Amino acid sequence: MTLKKKLVVSTLAVSMAAVAVAGLPLSSKGLAAQFGIVGTASAATSVDFASLKERATKLYSTLTDADKQTLRDFRTELQGLSREQLEKDFAPVLAQLELSDAEKTTLFDFYLEVVSSIYTPDLSAVTDILKSPNYEAYQALLKEIGKQAGITDLSVEEVYSFIFGSNGVEQKLINLLKGKSETDLADLIIHPNSELANQVKTIVLDSTIGTANYSLRASLAELKITKDMIAATKNNVESRLTNEKAAALVLAKAYYNAYLKSSTTTPTNPSTPGSGSITTPPVLTVDQKLAAAATYDVSKLVQVVDGKATVKLVDTDTINALANLAAAAKAAGKEGTALTLTLNLGTITAPTVEVPLSKAIVEAAKTNGIANIAVTFNGVTVTIPVSQFSTAIALTVTTAKPEVVTSVTKLKLASDVYEFGLSVDGVATSTFKQPITIKLPLKNTDGLDKELLSVAKLVYGSLQFQGGVLDGEFIVEPRDTFSSYAVLENKVNFTDIASVQAWAGKQIQVVAAKGAIEGVGEGKFAPKSNVTRAEFAKMLIRALNLENNSAVQSFSDVSSTAWYAPYVAVAAEKGIITGRSAAKFDPNATITRAEMATMIARAVKSINPAATTNVTAISQFSDAAKISASLRDGVAFAADHNLVIGNAGMFNPNDTATRAEAAVIIYRTINFK
Repeated sequence: MTLKKKLVVSTLAVSMAAVAVAGLPLSSKGLAAQFGIVGTASAATSVDFASLKERATKLYSTLTDADKQTLRDFRTELQGLSREQLEKDFAPVLAQLELSDAEKTTLFDFYLEVVSSIYTPDLSAVTDILKSPNYEAYQALLKEIGKQAGITDLSVEEVYSFIFGSNGVEQKLINLLKGKSETDLADLIIHPNSELANQVKTIVLDSTIGTANYSLRASLAELKITKDMIAATKNNVESRLTNEKAAALVLAKAYYNAYLKSSTTTPTNPSTPGSGSITTPPVLTVDQKLAAAATYDVSKLVQVVDGKATVKLVDTDTINALANLAAAAKAAGKEGTALTLTLNLGTITAPTVEVPLSKAIVEAAKTNGIANIAVTFNGVTVTIPVSQFSTAIALTVTTAKPEVVTSVTKLKLASDVYEFGLSVDGVATSTFKQPITIKLPLKNTDGLDKELLSVAKLVYGSLQFQGGVLDGEFIVEPRDTFSSYAVLENKVNFTDIASVQAWAGKQIQVVAAKGAIEGVGEGKFAPKSNVTRAEFAKMLIRALNLENNSAVQSFSDVSSTAWYAPYVAVAAEKGIITGRSAAKFDPNATITRAEMATMIARAVKSINPAATTNVTAISQFSDAAKISASLRDGVAFAADHNLVIGNAGMFNPNDTATRAEAAVIIYRTINFK
């Protein structure tokens, strides 16, 4: 490895921040993310970490509680990326570098810590790096590689100096953007090829690396890292992150208010009592206005009495918030989409939280085309589809003691224990026609296998595992019933899967952990047994969280009391399955590979309507002619997205599927993007 190559290797953490985070173009990381530039460390000017706290105070003091939560949500999502995910996403750039596994691990850790310090609205965040248990490892790595590159004592501090030093990138960009509008900042995020964006690129590319006076532009050329490679890396990471744009807009607003805006005043009119200086408010884009309108900060309306926090909503204000969201959506051209108004309660210390929604609020939501009202506090979010209600409702969430769950299981808790309740017109209701989605924050997950985390429902002293989808440091699960819930690592072990362990072992364990597939008793899984149509209907509905107790079916051979009846009902209602005839489902018949592929395709499309099908995908199979005409589209979709694969160039559409094969296919479906 050349000295120059090792130099950039040493600062790959900042490079990854640059291409991974769609942040405000005022930190070297967020900036470079926007414009496809890999950042680097520099000994620009030493940085005083104590002063960074003061600057953080100024920067974040301009934000609302909702804004701060947006930053925390993005930070949590970012930190939830696994080493495997990061290595895969950064493959285009990593391919140009020579790194040992240990170096990659250290640099990925460093990357997460550096980026997190930018996206955490806490005063200590910028100095957390100094307290990191990995700090000495970071220093040793940077010092050694810096030494080989001709830079004396390259260090963590120099990385921060490059970003925050008195002559660092941040200050240079503040000088460049001083007086620009908030809309201009948003344009930098949205339009990376504008004239102003190119000026920003030049500043970063021409920044020098420590005492070597070797520019970033030259480093990239030496490494043969092209803009296409960086763009691919950026796209890879961004595809995993859902909160980045909101976080970028929040940081843009913070920097604008703290450092950039200039007060435009009008002269005082002495004839007008009380007249004086008027500050011109920043002009927001329609998307920024929509993002702002989607959250209603009600933290000041929370009253705590006897350990219970109640939100005292004012009908007129809440109805105005709903109308404002509808208007913002119309202005942004997103009228008719599934809009959600989030009521942000902020941080709640009381164990019980109650959020009453009056009939007037519920009706106003429906009138304004607002599909959901969500409630968020302490990282918990409950999203309620309001169209199913026509009167007042009240949500109650109680944080229970861990013993509620730990007393009935030895499995490890990965969240707090929550008791959810909903009353409709004053009457407690535990089942819903449209599922209510709960998003639970994870905790104490060190050493746990996150793929085995599952939301568990406490029913009469026993746990029922419902599954759930990981979203960074959260797990999301739609529920058509309310009860007590918690997240646990659900390790399910079977004694008879050795013969399929190599290709199906992990998949069986994960799908079983989610409660989507069960053993056959006595610790057995029976991996080579066939799967019936009823069994696969249950697997699919449970795996994709599509359960709905209000669904009905009309097959004459499906008894309403059969264990599989509710799953067949949902699958039939959503068009995922059809009967062998109009009246017969044939639940105990074994399912064929083509039928299974078709059910998967329909299920995935029901929750991902934008998913497309390449109808030519089946041409890769030499036995494509054997696929029934009614199943060809489903097989094409499943094959195109690698949900079901062939064997030796054949699909074998009429072969029956084994339980192990079904588990693998369900696993792929769970992870469908």
